[in-house]
Amino acid sequence: MSACQHFDGNCPTRQLFDQIADKWSMMVLTVLEGGPTRFNGIKRRLEGVTQKALTQCLRRLERNGLVSRRVIMTSPIGVEYAITPLGLSLLGPFHALHAWTMEHLDEVERARQAFEERAVT
Repeated sequence: MSACQHFDGNCPTRQLFDQIADKWSMMVLTVLEGGPTRFNGIKRRLEGVTQKALTQCLRRLERNGLVSRRVIMTSPIGVEYAITPLGLSLLGPFHALHAWTMEHLDEVERARQAFEERAVT
């Protein structure tokens, strides 16, 4: 497959990037780093995520091979999600991005404040 140019909307790499770089996907994979977790366990760890958004996110991650889904035959039936080896390979870049945000948060906040001050005048 040839590399796509200019982030063409039909490029498979852009489509994959769109699906893994959203905030919920990154957070879900980070939650699952701690081990297999049921849906409600994931939801409790992600303040602000709706059931619909989490369901869609988990489906995308499963479709892309980053998360596995296992039905647990209990009463009521449960579903458990786990990060796959492919998903684990994304954690290094995610951790690097998180470290960058922590390292530069004060600088970004100062830039935001300066922007807001310019916008008011």
